Amino acid sequence: MSNITTFKKFPDVIQAKELKEFLQQNGIQSFVSDGKPSVDNSFGGGIPVDYEVKIKAGDFEKASLLVEERVKETLEDVDKDYYLFLFTNEELYDVLIKQDEWNEFDYLLARKLLTDRGKVIDEDLLNSLKKQRIADFTKPQSHEKTWIFAGYIFVLMGGFLGILIGYMLWESKTTLPDRRVIYTYSQKSRSHGLIIFCLGIFLSAIYILGIFLDEYMISLY
Repeated sequence: MSNITTFKKFPDVIQAKELKEFLQQNGIQSFVSDGKPSVDNSFGGGIPVDYEVKIKAGDFEKASLLVEERVKETLEDVDKDYYLFLFTNEELYDVLIKQDEWNEFDYLLARKLLTDRGKVIDEDLLNSLKKQRIADFTKPQSHEKTWIFAGYIFVLMGGFLGILIGYMLWESKTTLPDRRVIYTYSQKSRSHGLIIFCLGIFLSAIYILGIFLDEYMISLY
C-alpha cells in the first residue's frame, strides 16, 4: 500500500464519493477512506470530519489535470456574488500561496480574478513563497514543551492519558502541502515521547501486576 496516496480530503462523504466516481469514470482507480483524527487532534478537540479520496501515487498528476479541467469549465458561469469576488488582490494571492487549504475551484478562480484585474502572477515568487511555507511547517511547534511536561505529569500519576501523549509526541505525522509526510514533532520531542510512552507502559504493567499479587496474597488467607 506504499504506492497509495491521499488525493483529496472532504468534510463529508458525499463529496468524497462524487470525486471517487468521477476518477473511476476516467480510468483512475480510487477509494474513499474515513478520515480519522490523529491523537494530537483528539486532544485538541478535533472531530473525525475528513474523508480521504486515495489513489495510486502514479496517477496523481493525471487525476489533478482531470479535476482541473472539470473545474475550469465552470469558472465562466460562477455567480458574481461568490465570496472570492470580494477578496482583495493580496487575499487572492494568499489563496494561491496556500493552495492546499483551498479547493480546486477557489484556487483556479483566484488565479482568474487576478488575471482579470490585470495582475501578473509571478510564478517564481509564488513557488518561493510556497517553499517557505513548507519550511515553516517543519519548524518545531511552540506547544511541544507543554505536551512534554503534561506527558510526564500524567504518566507519573498513572493515567492512561500520559501514554497517549507520549505516543502522540513520538509517532504523530503531518502531510506537507507538497504531499510529503513528516513527523509532526522535533526529534528531541519524539525522544521524550518515546520515553513517556515506554515509562507509561512499564508503570501500568507494574500496577496491574501489583493488583494480581494483592489478589493472590488475599486468596492465600
